[in-house]
Amino acid sequence: MDRRNFLRGSAAAAGLLTVNPFNVNSIANSGKRMYATDKVTLGNTGIEVSRMAIGTGTNGWGKNSNQTRQLGINGLADLLQAGYEQGFYFWDSADQYGTHPHLKEALKRVPREKVVILTKTHATSEKEMNDDLDRFRKELGTDYLDIVLLHCMTDSNWPKQKQGAMNILSKARENKIIKAHGVSCHTLGSLKAAAATPWVQIDLARINPAGASMDADVPTVVSVLKQMKASGKVIMGMKIFGAGKLSDRVDECLKYALRQDYMDCFTIGIENQKQLLDLQKRIPEASISV
Repeated sequence: MDRRNFLRGSAAAAGLLTVNPFNVNSIANSGKRMYATDKVTLGNTGIEVSRMAIGTGTNGWGKNSNQTRQLGINGLADLLQAGYEQGFYFWDSADQYGTHPHLKEALKRVPREKVVILTKTHATSEKEMNDDLDRFRKELGTDYLDIVLLHCMTDSNWPKQKQGAMNILSKARENKIIKAHGVSCHTLGSLKAAAATPWVQIDLARINPAGASMDADVPTVVSVLKQMKASGKVIMGMKIFGAGKLSDRVDECLKYALRQDYMDCFTIGIENQKQLLDLQKRIPEASISV
């Protein structure tokens, strides 16, 4: 994310609606001020998280991300610790981001049972999933994982292709190795498949008011997400700023996200403490602004 643009959100807000009209008021606002650190229970999983997760995978691929490249292990651990001390206890990681060792360092500084760790896997077979669960716990320095998602589904047939990995995750939940499982989707077909699959407890979905880096146009995606929510699934938002494409429209994007009543929580990639503090200040105002 372009950090200069990130901090220019309010300056751009005045002229935004004439440039690209976001339907930010599509969900009625209850008038209740919301905070990034609000405690939210994720459906019937029993997992309680902060409303916003600290994402560690900005431009994440090949076991790297902006956070790993810019901050290193101790720097990212410092950021996670600072976030925890401010009330952010939901950490969003993935094997693809290469951030497990960074979270392990942070866990040396905060109580394991006080934070919720979400990670993601590309495993397909039962063996691959078993191996990943063992490796992930070793890399993170923990006996259990809170949330494990199948990462970046693009094929609408993923429930059949990933059946082996899904079976192992179900057994791992029964054995209390993980607390919940789900999927992140990157096409409309895979998103619809997630909506139709009872195994999915948590769906990590791309959502923002402009349809930037999303699975389809906004009304279509919202329709599927509402269907998911109605069936009892947890909806976690991502790409709130459109993978950085909307980083000069922060306030409008936050306002939109906070007004989607089907969305339980969301993750935003944070690269430094200045960004974290900025969001912490913006979110309450965005939640009640008209």
